[in-house]
Amino acid sequence: MPVLVGDGPLALRRTRSVVDGEARVTVVGAMSAPLGGDRIALEVTAGPGARLRIGSAAATIALPGRSAGPAHYEIRLTVADGATLRWLPEPLISAHGSDLRMTTRVELAPTARLVLREEQILGRTGESPGHLTTRLTVHRAGRPLLDQELAYGPGAPGWDGGAVLGGHRAVGQLLVVDPSRDSGPVAGPRLLGATAVLTPLSGPAALATAVAPDALQLRRALDEAAAAVG
Repeated sequence: MPVLVGDGPLALRRTRSVVDGEARVTVVGAMSAPLGGDRIALEVTAGPGARLRIGSAAATIALPGRSAGPAHYEIRLTVADGATLRWLPEPLISAHGSDLRMTTRVELAPTARLVLREEQILGRTGESPGHLTTRLTVHRAGRPLLDQELAYGPGAPGWDGGAVLGGHRAVGQLLVVDPSRDSGPVAGPRLLGATAVLTPLSGPAALATAVAPDALQLRRALDEAAAAVG
């Protein structure tokens, strides 16, 4: 691992991997963040043939700050040919009164492999959520693979209705891109339990989306999706 640098609220630590040949990094919160008005960026590059797993030591909590403006958190992931990136952070919690705009941009080479998990918990126990907007954009070989934007909390129309969350407070997704599946058959969408669905994407990719009453049940649903994808 030639470069491992962190500053501000994010500390990066190389941790022991249980998989031979895989480097593992844990993101540690060095201070409370993101707060209103913060601008945070995290950039990851997996070079040719690398195997990299990135997680976090604990959940990230979006909190209100002294500034009236929103916080911005940008994640940029680049995966070269023959490389594998497993992006598996702990959940993001949108605390009452917070306002966070989060973007994740992924650039994949034609033979890159990606496992990406995102989980959002809307409000801490017994509280309503803040405002949260997330956007995930994935390009493979320079072409769009996935581009979606979601918004929850005050000011987001219909976010808690039956067409979106239906009263649930945990939402997440698991994206798997595996070039070894390029020549395999593409199955149609299928349900994974009552509140999760697995959907094939153009190219060798699948997206699982789930909602749940809490973080524990959400993680179980996404773990089931990971097992289904293989």
